[in-house]
Amino acid sequence: MRVNPFFVSNLATALNQTQATQEQLSSELSSGVRVTSLSQDPIAAGENVLLLNQMQRDDSFTQSSSLVQGLLQVADSALGSVVTQLTQAVSLATGANNGILNADQQKAISNQLAGIRDEVTSLANTSYQGLYIFGGTQTSIAPFVTSTTSSPATTTYQGDSGINVLQTPNGQTIQLNLPGDQIFTSQGTNNVFAALNNLIADYANGASIQTSVTDTEALSASLNFVSQQRVTLDNSLTRLTASTDAVNAEQTQLTSTQTTLMQADLAQVATQLSLSQSQQTALEDLISQLGSGSLFQKL
Repeated sequence: MRVNPFFVSNLATALNQTQATQEQLSSELSSGVRVTSLSQDPIAAGENVLLLNQMQRDDSFTQSSSLVQGLLQVADSALGSVVTQLTQAVSLATGANNGILNADQQKAISNQLAGIRDEVTSLANTSYQGLYIFGGTQTSIAPFVTSTTSSPATTTYQGDSGINVLQTPNGQTIQLNLPGDQIFTSQGTNNVFAALNNLIADYANGASIQTSVTDTEALSASLNFVSQQRVTLDNSLTRLTASTDAVNAEQTQLTSTQTTLMQADLAQVATQLSLSQSQQTALEDLISQLGSGSLFQKL
């Protein structure tokens, strides 16, 4: 009869492997995680890294979108209030152009329009979380300043024409702001502050009806222009909401995929652990018999 000289060594190796298997299965059973190192399942571990990277990108976008959504909503609300103020100003000016107001009444209209201009200036200098939202990329200083040392008064823009954008995980860009010079001090007949300052001076100084009518038309054109610019913000809000919803759906799918990839099948692990424990008991019993010589006595 031939006896394998490495029989005992092989049994010891098998016992060590069984014990290692039990440790791994016990770890999976307690943690619920199937793969804890690259060596266990290199393919799954690699796929998990890719999933984690995408989840981090999505999470970063979600956090950013929450912040800028608030900014866009504040900007849209401010422009909505500007439209309301300018609509009131156009109504006042239109009524004042009937040619029957005396000098005191015209000055009263001028004062009312000055109050509207100051309110529009305040709205144009709206800030969100300490940042001025209509200053382009210059967010640390109020973008608009009005000087009344001359007549008509002058309102200057201290920001720039910079556009801020947010990139979605799929590479699209969403415009996040409207520079104030694009909204309030655009060239031509769309200069909100020039139209307001001119009308204020018209009624304060008793300008001709023709002049005040022309300046009222300029203010009306500026009002329409602000409303058109507001559409840009509405579109950005719509796109941001859609992108955020898409990313949230993707995050749910990625989490599900990662769970399926990495999570242990607890019922299967428990069965494998029980079998491994039985195998260990059998190996220990066999090794014990070898040590006492009883196994060779049976051969």
